[in-house]
Amino acid sequence: MYLRHIITILAFPILFCACTTQKDLAYFENIKDSQFGTIQTADYQIKIKSQDELMIIVSSEVPSASTQFNTVMANPVTGKDLPDITSASIGSIMTTSSTTPKYLTYTVNKNGDIDFPVLGEIHVEGMTIEELKNYLKSQIENTVRNPLVFVYLVNFKVKVIGEVKEPQTVNVTTEKFSIIDALSACGDMTEYGKRDNVIIMREQPDGTMGYFRLNLHDTSLFTSPYYYLQQNDIVYVEPNQIKQDNSKYNQNNSFKLSTISTIVSAASVIASLVIALTVK
Repeated sequence: MYLRHIITILAFPILFCACTTQKDLAYFENIKDSQFGTIQTADYQIKIKSQDELMIIVSSEVPSASTQFNTVMANPVTGKDLPDITSASIGSIMTTSSTTPKYLTYTVNKNGDIDFPVLGEIHVEGMTIEELKNYLKSQIENTVRNPLVFVYLVNFKVKVIGEVKEPQTVNVTTEKFSIIDALSACGDMTEYGKRDNVIIMREQPDGTMGYFRLNLHDTSLFTSPYYYLQQNDIVYVEPNQIKQDNSKYNQNNSFKLSTISTIVSAASVIASLVIALTVK
C-alpha cells in the first residue's frame, strides 16, 4: 500500500505533462496556418516620468567647449578631474571600469524637472528620449558648434516573475523593450506558464497600480499599449491549472506520507517495546 502511494506520486507529474496540448505551449496560434502576412504593431516610445534617473552626456568637435554641460565626479583612481569627453570615448561611458568617466545622473523631481548645467531647470516629464536630445541640442548649439547629445534612461528595469525559467529583474538598455524581449531574457516560459493570460502591472500617474492581461496565442497583442514595456513594469506569468493541481496533489500526498511515516515509526517503537517485555 505504501509503495503504491509512492509510485502514484512519482507518476502524477508525468501524466499531467502528457496532457499538456501543443496549443497550450504555442505562441501566435492564430497565424499557424499562414505562410506570410503583416501584423499591425503599436506605435510607442518611452516617455520620461517623475523619479526617472537620466544620464546626459554632451560632446563636440572641441571637447573643452562642451565640458561645461557635463557633470562628472573626480577620477576614483587618481582623484583628479576627468579628461574632456570626445566622441571616440562615448562608447565606454556605460562600462563599470574604474578608469572610465563617472558621470552623475539627473533625477527627475516630483514636478517633472531636472537641473541641468548652464541651462538651469528644464521640464522633461512627458518627453521621449529623442525629444529631450533634440531640445538640449537646440539649446547647446547656441554656444557650442555641432554638439552631440546622448541621453540614457538609467532606471529602466522590468521585473519578470512566475512561470519563467529564470525569474529576474531585467536591466533594459534599449528604448523599446517588449513582452517578448522580457520573456526571452528570462529563458522563455516554462511548460506550466499560461500563455493566454500574462499579466502586466504598471504604475499609473495617480500612483495606483494598473494591470492588463495579454494573450500570447493571439497576434493582436502587438497592438496593445502594454506590448512595449515601461520602466518598473512587472510581468507575471501565471501557472496553469496543471501546475496548480500538481502542487496541491504533492502537498496533500507529502502530508499523507509524513503521517504514514510517523505512524509506522510509532508502531515500530511499540512493537519493539512489546517484544522486549515479552522476552523478559
